[in-house]
Amino acid sequence: MFPKRIILILTLLSVIKPGISQSFSKETIVISTLHGTLKIKLFNETPLHKVNFLKLVKEHFYDSLLFHRVIEEFMIQGGDPAGKHADQFKVLGDGDLNYTVPAEIRPDLFHKKGMLCAARNGDDVNPTKASSGCQFYIVQGKVRTEEELKSFERRINKPLINKIKDSVIRAPENILLLQKINTFKTEKNNDSLFFYTKQLAEKTDNVYEKTPHYTFPENHKAVYRTIGGTPHLDNNYTIFGEVIEGLDVIDKIAAVKTGKNDRPLIDIRMTISILPE
Repeated sequence: MFPKRIILILTLLSVIKPGISQSFSKETIVISTLHGTLKIKLFNETPLHKVNFLKLVKEHFYDSLLFHRVIEEFMIQGGDPAGKHADQFKVLGDGDLNYTVPAEIRPDLFHKKGMLCAARNGDDVNPTKASSGCQFYIVQGKVRTEEELKSFERRINKPLINKIKDSVIRAPENILLLQKINTFKTEKNNDSLFFYTKQLAEKTDNVYEKTPHYTFPENHKAVYRTIGGTPHLDNNYTIFGEVIEGLDVIDKIAAVKTGKNDRPLIDIRMTISILPE
């Protein structure tokens, strides 16, 4: 779950995210905690997640559940039903409902600070990226540099890079290079191994740069460089809402002391309601 145990400043955003077609639902969600209150709008563009979340909120499902996984400069996660009566030593994150929600991953919704996202099991057991029926996380992240964004792009493109590397290794003109790498690896000649491995990496990079691959849109990068977020999660998890008030509360929760499996040492319980219109 994101993995299994679990893995805005609106005026500014409206200026630096042109062309995004997202729209807010009429409902305003309120998450109340001992650290303050978050107000959230859900996206109409992710209707399955919107309907599911509203249903659970109306049923008071989340009341007294915990933010059970907190990682500063990353995210805060909650919604495990096992958290309602868990003692402080219980490992949380595996609890769920008896269903998942089909993925509604949209390229125009990205992991900027304040985004409400669905947790899920990993790709190895969940290749369709279906979401947990109830667990969610809210992005904190941090401001990113251009160099960091390039690194995150490579991380997202890792499967493609691995395929390119394999094709480069198998290319007839690189047979001698591969033989040298294998020989120096067997001999544990690290200096020579580093030299020829670097050549292989450079050949792979040359092909990668000429091959179509995912890059962050410029308007997304502008947000990551100014407001911040967690770019490496883009296009892998469903984002279905956004904090419109209370970004400082995310920071307060993310800063608490945690113990094993990133669970806060002092329970952070939540109550979630719908603000009357």
